[in-house]
Amino acid sequence: MDPVIVVGAGISGVAAARELRDAGLPVFVLDRGRRIGGRMASRTIDGRPVDIGASYFTASDPTFTALAEDWQHRGLAHPWTDTFQVRTGGDASSTSGPMRWGTPRGLRSLVEDLAVGLDIRSQTVTEIGPGPSVDGQPASAVLLAMPDPQARRLLGPALASEAGLLTAAYDPVLALTAGWAERTWADVDGIFVHDDPMLSWVADDGRRRGDAAPVLVAHSTPAWASEHLDAPAKATAPMVAALRRLLAIASEPLSASVHRWTFAKPSGQRDEPYYLSYGLIGACGDGWGGKPRVEGAFGSGQALGRAVAAALRSR
Repeated sequence: MDPVIVVGAGISGVAAARELRDAGLPVFVLDRGRRIGGRMASRTIDGRPVDIGASYFTASDPTFTALAEDWQHRGLAHPWTDTFQVRTGGDASSTSGPMRWGTPRGLRSLVEDLAVGLDIRSQTVTEIGPGPSVDGQPASAVLLAMPDPQARRLLGPALASEAGLLTAAYDPVLALTAGWAERTWADVDGIFVHDDPMLSWVADDGRRRGDAAPVLVAHSTPAWASEHLDAPAKATAPMVAALRRLLAIASEPLSASVHRWTFAKPSGQRDEPYYLSYGLIGACGDGWGGKPRVEGAFGSGQALGRAVAAALRSR
């Protein structure tokens, strides 16, 4: 049997590959990045990881809740907070919701934990063809674990009908990481920023990580990101200034950098947990299933992996 090829080693792709491996099917994962994790990315700054993609995860599904509890037991994750601040203009309030979880070594470490034992290869994919195939290599099935715009780019001309079904829009985000010599702002885990043209979210990475490091991560609005996708570095100084105003920080940071996420998050949501064509070309990720981003991506990949395993067993 030809292997199943999963393209994309974020949490969704890894979840799908685990299901296929556990079903006894040959499977490997291709990813163009130097490290796996996708948008659960972290960057090492001054010797410590900083989450620059997804900010946290929540757990409501029993399967994912059990996984979160296992991570907690092994010291890979911890409950962070269920309350964030809300800033609207000059007014501040608070909002409570589900428990948000953080990690001591960055959210990427959770994807790496799930990927133990999987065959993951660093490779840039050019074209998915009928058959299906990946750059001419035959496969039993091909699963695209990535945002729709990226998946569409990989589908060759013969797969126009599949491409026509992967049309979800994604919003861009610029993620600013800024570090100071000491903490001078009032304690707050995270802030939802409303009615600001530049900032939409701020996370205190020291509180999120649990080490009290003087590091903040701020996410831009989609509109601000759209204006600076071609030159994200030029957005650094204005975003730092906006962050300092928001938290009344008198000093400039010792370091600051911006990461561009062209397809950061789906602007809408589909209730279907995944897509799978008759020709066994599938798609999964956080744009499917209607659940919060990290948990939703995991569940989407898991469901698609199971569906593909069942389809191959029946042939």
